Amino acid sequence: MGNVMLEGILLVTTGFFVLVTLLPLWRHRAWWVRVWEFPRLQLGTLLTALLIAQAGLLDYRQAWPFLLSALTAACLAYQLWWIAPYTRLWRNEVLRAAPDAPGPRIRVMASNVLGPNRTSDRLLALVREYRPDVLVTLETDQWWETQLDQLAAEYPHSIRCPQDNLYGMHVYSRLPLEEPELCFLVEDDVPSMHARVRVSDELAVRMHFLHPAPPSPTENEESTERDVELLVVARSVQGNADPIIVTGDLNDVAWAPTTRLFRKISGLLDPRVGRGMYNTFHAHHWFLRWPLDHFFHSAHFRFIRLLRLPDIGSDHFPVFIELQYDPKHTGQQHGLEADREDQQQAEQTIDEEPVTPSDVPQPDAEPRR
Repeated sequence: MGNVMLEGILLVTTGFFVLVTLLPLWRHRAWWVRVWEFPRLQLGTLLTALLIAQAGLLDYRQAWPFLLSALTAACLAYQLWWIAPYTRLWRNEVLRAAPDAPGPRIRVMASNVLGPNRTSDRLLALVREYRPDVLVTLETDQWWETQLDQLAAEYPHSIRCPQDNLYGMHVYSRLPLEEPELCFLVEDDVPSMHARVRVSDELAVRMHFLHPAPPSPTENEESTERDVELLVVARSVQGNADPIIVTGDLNDVAWAPTTRLFRKISGLLDPRVGRGMYNTFHAHHWFLRWPLDHFFHSAHFRFIRLLRLPDIGSDHFPVFIELQYDPKHTGQQHGLEADREDQQQAEQTIDEEPVTPSDVPQPDAEPRR
């Protein structure tokens, strides 16, 4: 009786993991489908444990245990295939800058502060320690804006949109912000920010700061709004020869199909590929963490450092990147490439909302005359 019950538990458990592995293959945008794209590392860990349990507990003198273990192994391999690029087993997508390279550098920090969080001193301490050139904060309300005003002397340039709906956004910069714009591309209460950051007389960087709403039972039932915002920005930068950085909490994981499609359409690079996942959410649950906060950039830049910073009391860890401008070697770095099917999928997705790539501000990043 005990063996029968044990075998039944293993059978049901395996069936569950097969289901949640296959479910994202259904391209439905419902949150309860898309959510299974997030915990691939966790699912891989649990599938490994399940495979070990099967090996120790099942009687392989029969045929069905072999089938059960084969299904488990196939699910494990599939989950690992998605996350493998975010391990050191993969080739770096962004090459490391030479120590003596002469080009200008840019440092960017992104932090989802969690609106109700009131430990602003932790974030301010990190800003003073790492001294980013550009700081973007997400979920910031009027209280947070007041606290961040302490940075005004060091960060005189800003774009501000305090909101109480967990979609407030602020950008602070040491460097001049040219053509700054605040937009509501897809949803009336979900802002994005866009500007040209003047690094030097010779270099300006086009930057886009995003925080689309996620698919979830408490927000959008489907991922359409998030997907459209990501892809319309991707389409707006596609083929652009300017130095570009896109950053923010995209409410999508690095390996998800929509984020991969964003990379394909935009042509931007992911500095985490070949280096690690840099999981930023959830800061308080070590087993449930995945990369929601991102930096993507054009091939004009080389990698210096990418850091997940200490806990600031939010459910997200802040992230910090330092890049070096090196336009002479752009041909040495290559990201994902879009095929015809990718282009069609992007167009069909964008068409589901009344927004076009021309609605995305496109500040030219040409040298100042």
